[in-house]
Amino acid sequence: MKFKKLGGTDLKVSLICLGTMTWGEQNTQEEGFKQMDYALEKGVNFFDTAELYAIPPKAKTYGKTEEIIGNWFKLRRNRQKVILASKIAGPGLKWIRGGGSQYSPKSIEEALNKSLERLQTDYIDLYQLHWPERNTNYFGDLDYEHDIHEKSWNSFESILKTLKKFISQGKIKYIGLSNETPWGFAKFLEISKEQNLPRVVSVQNPYSLVNRSYEVGMSEISIREKAGLLAYSPLAVGYLTGKYRNKNIPKNSRLDLFYENYPRYHNQRTFDAVDEYYKIAEKYKISLSQLSLAFVNSRDFVTSNIIGATTMEQLKENIDSIDITLEESILNEINLIHEKIPNPAP
Repeated sequence: MKFKKLGGTDLKVSLICLGTMTWGEQNTQEEGFKQMDYALEKGVNFFDTAELYAIPPKAKTYGKTEEIIGNWFKLRRNRQKVILASKIAGPGLKWIRGGGSQYSPKSIEEALNKSLERLQTDYIDLYQLHWPERNTNYFGDLDYEHDIHEKSWNSFESILKTLKKFISQGKIKYIGLSNETPWGFAKFLEISKEQNLPRVVSVQNPYSLVNRSYEVGMSEISIREKAGLLAYSPLAVGYLTGKYRNKNIPKNSRLDLFYENYPRYHNQRTFDAVDEYYKIAEKYKISLSQLSLAFVNSRDFVTSNIIGATTMEQLKENIDSIDITLEESILNEINLIHEKIPNPAP
C-alpha cells in the first residue's frame, strides 16, 4: 500500500480508501465485515462513511452503514487501526432533522453525537460537510445560476466555530468538505486563516476518467493549500468497469437497481468515452477498472481514492490497482480521449 499525508496533518492515510455506502442496502453486515477485514489486511487504513448511508438515501436505511462499522469496531476491538472519515448530511432530506439547514450549532452537535453513537467510538478522524447548504452547483450540475431569493444559510465562520468546539472536546480531529466548489473551498480556507479557526484538510468530490472537472478550478487549490482530493466515484458507478458497455445493464447491478439515481452518467458521450478507454485497457492488457483507478491514483492532487465494491472479487481488483503504474505513453493516450470527449459524466 502507498500512503499520503492528510493535508498538513501528521496522519498518513492509504492512497486507497475503503468506501462503505453499499453496506446496509446492497451488502449485508457480514459482507461489510469481510470487506473491512480484507482491506485492513491489505494495508488500507482509511475508511469513509456518512450518516446518510446506505445509498441510495432512504429513511429506513439512514445510519445503517455507520452502525455496521460500529459493530465491527466493537467485535474486532481495532478502532485505533483505522483512520475514520464520516459526514454530516446537507439540507434537503426530510427524514434527517426535518430537511432544512443542517450546519447550525444544534444540528452539527446532534448529527455528530449520533454518528459517534452508531460508530461506537469517541472520535472521528475526519468530519466532512456532505454538500453545501447554499444554492450552488454540485451533484453533476456544472452551471452556476445565482438565486437572488436564496434562503439564508449558516455562515462559514459559524460552522468553523462550531467544529472548533468539537475538535477541542476531542470528538473530531480534522475537518473536510464534500461536493464543494472553488469559491466555497477558497472561502473556507480564507476564513480559517483570518480567524484562527480549524483548517479544511481535504475535499471529497467526484473524479474519474469520465469526470475530470476537478482539474479545472480545484486541483490548484488542493496542491497549493495542501488540502487534497478524496476522489469518489472513480469508476463512475460502474461504467468504468466496462460492464455497462453496449448499453448492457446486468441484473442486480447498481444501474439495474437504482438507474434513476444516476442521470449524469446516462448519455451517449459516456458510452463512447468508456469504449475508447476500454480499447486502451485491452491494448495494455489490464482491466478497465484497474486502468481507471490507477489513473486516479497517479494524480498529485489526490490524497486518497475512494473505492467501493459489492463483491470481494471487485474489492480485491480495486485494491490491487495500487500496484499499477501507468507509463507516459498510456497517459498520453488517455489525454487524447479526454480532449476528444471531455467530462461526459460530470
